[in-house]
Amino acid sequence: MSIELKNVTKRYGQVTAVEDISFAVTEGELLALLGPSGSGKTTVLRLIAGLETPASGGIFIRGLQVNGVPVQKRNIGFIFQNYALFKNMTAFDNIAFGLKIKHWGRQRVVERVGELAALLELESLLQRFPHQLSGGQRQRIAIARALAPGPDVLLLDEPFAAVDAQIRQELRQWLVRLHQDLKVTAIFVTHDQEEAMEVADRIVVFSKGRLEQIGTPREVYETPRNEFVARFVGVMNVLELEVRASVARCQELEFPAHGLADGQKLRIGFRPYAVQVSGDPAALRYPAVLRRTYFLGIMLRLEIETPGGLVIRSRMSKEDYSRLDLADGRPISFQIRAYRVLSKEGDPLANEVAATHQMPPSLGEGI
Repeated sequence: MSIELKNVTKRYGQVTAVEDISFAVTEGELLALLGPSGSGKTTVLRLIAGLETPASGGIFIRGLQVNGVPVQKRNIGFIFQNYALFKNMTAFDNIAFGLKIKHWGRQRVVERVGELAALLELESLLQRFPHQLSGGQRQRIAIARALAPGPDVLLLDEPFAAVDAQIRQELRQWLVRLHQDLKVTAIFVTHDQEEAMEVADRIVVFSKGRLEQIGTPREVYETPRNEFVARFVGVMNVLELEVRASVARCQELEFPAHGLADGQKLRIGFRPYAVQVSGDPAALRYPAVLRRTYFLGIMLRLEIETPGGLVIRSRMSKEDYSRLDLADGRPISFQIRAYRVLSKEGDPLANEVAATHQMPPSLGEGI
């Protein structure tokens, strides 16, 4: 393993910022720490870097425990959200700064900076000062500076938050290509679930200082461990049901509940892609009205409303939307093809509770 955290806790006075966190990062992996503000993800990054000290637990880099090892001896490259470039230095001198601190010779510094400039497409910018560069260019300079000494681990704290949407998209793609070329172990913090899904090999989801789930983007999206993960990563329809006569109901919607006692309540979730829609009001199990359609590029998101007032979100391609001859305000029908029982965040039995269920033919078609 390149990095491993074992039962790490961090407190600030009476406030627990990170509680009993354990996970490992494999050599060459690109890992995202994902969560809302205050969830503990940046604290974890700073603990790995050595900028914070854990109250308990162990932090290991390539098998060696680094608790108490100072920042400068951990061989870590850290990239801040605000770039943290030296304003009075050229791009060349910013990239070379760490190498000069390590007393590299002039020729070796020039060769290393030139190598990174070619890799990061910065050759024409090396004599410019930070104020003469765009946000995307400044961030690439910051990454080159962090990579220059050849760190064992690259840490990025919200690396694209300070640039606009178009540049952020370009930087994401650029980071993936860079990682594929260098194979450096990298961990980046983000609150943007789309960014984490697009860039990372695996995602660690945090909430209130706890690790809620770790897995590939597909695992986290398709098999969320609890309701928090389901809602935070992507769009999820969530319903609260009550069991009566082996059927769990929420208004007119019904789901099988064999073995559950009458009166028992449970929460389920299903992604918009699990909601099948027909333009024929009698074709599928539940009648509804198409309340509103949102254009999302190649995909459309539909808000459909049942007679009882439930609003369900579905998703389909533009081609399917046209083929079904759908329009806002029209009567339609729908069925739910799969759903997942959800537990609350922090529930130690979440893995036992959470499961994806296919609807039986009598209640809807399976995926």
